[in-house]
Amino acid sequence: MKIYTKTGDKGTTSLVYGDRVRKDNLRVEAYGTCDEANSMIGLSLSYLQGENFQGKELIEAAYHKIQTILFHVGAELATPKGKEVKWKLQQTDIEEMEKLIDEWDQDLPALTNFVLPGGHPSGAAFHTARTIVRRAERCSVSLEDDVNPFVLAYLNRLSDLLFVTARYVNFKLGAIEQTLHQNLNNK
Repeated sequence: MKIYTKTGDKGTTSLVYGDRVRKDNLRVEAYGTCDEANSMIGLSLSYLQGENFQGKELIEAAYHKIQTILFHVGAELATPKGKEVKWKLQQTDIEEMEKLIDEWDQDLPALTNFVLPGGHPSGAAFHTARTIVRRAERCSVSLEDDVNPFVLAYLNRLSDLLFVTARYVNFKLGAIEQTLHQNLNNK
């Protein structure tokens, strides 16, 4: 099978079940942004290669599952209204992320100010993934009632988990976490 089909050469693409829509369709933007987030998560994890710290294997295993679920979230967003989705998000998928957030956050210094994205390349990439997931969430909200409510909750919680993961990785690898200066005149 060839990678290129030429079917999108005029600015359209297929949704699940074959419905053709313009590539700037909100639904395409939503699932495309999930794909972008998934790629950034992969990049975030790649920066951990060669690093050793307690909890690294749990991060890698958790995000392997999250990337798989995020792929399914994209498929769900690519399914037209009124069509059946083979795999659907469940409340337990969200609860698993909440457990990770609570577990990793308890090891971190308390937040006293806004955190500026950065630190170790992996931490910075997890921060970037967080902002992409937020965009996916905004795109999904734009679809209004045409989205499984678990998709919105999942994306919302995933952005929270990515924030905590960025802080956790930076903490474990000794990267300094920069915070916002409240008064820029007192640098």
